[in-house]
Amino acid sequence: MSHFRCLPVPTETGDRWRATGVDDFGNILVRMPSDGGAPCRHCLRKAAVGEEMLLGSYRMPGPTGIYWTPSPIFLHAEPCTAHDQIDHVPETVRGSLVSVRAYNEDQMCLYDLGQAVDGANVDPFLARAISDPRTAFVNIHTAKPGCLLCRVVAINSGA
Repeated sequence: MSHFRCLPVPTETGDRWRATGVDDFGNILVRMPSDGGAPCRHCLRKAAVGEEMLLGSYRMPGPTGIYWTPSPIFLHAEPCTAHDQIDHVPETVRGSLVSVRAYNEDQMCLYDLGQAVDGANVDPFLARAISDPRTAFVNIHTAKPGCLLCRVVAINSGA
């Protein structure tokens, strides 16, 4: 399998949301305590019960064009450390039914690489998608509500 990195929402997005109280589309952020299942898109871990979370609409960096869509996401209300690991599927992906969606350089969905699967068993489906030479990036979403969990990119072995 190709080496990969699961990319979090940029730190700048969380900082901006916390400073302004509004999301990427001007909506007032919803502040709520976690029930223990809210997946933070910055540290890529599930919030502990009672941790305050921000819920807002995120302007995803891709795909652009026809397949572009905003995504509701949770972020910790307090700053957290960005996920930064190579070849590691984060706990936010492992704990739910997920949709693996691969896109090419032209931002077109590669339907034959898409799969809905239990996150605990995502590895072979992610490996297939990220290793395909047509794939520019993969987005992993929650399969039922469709919210972005993380973006995945292949990296060279020297990264």
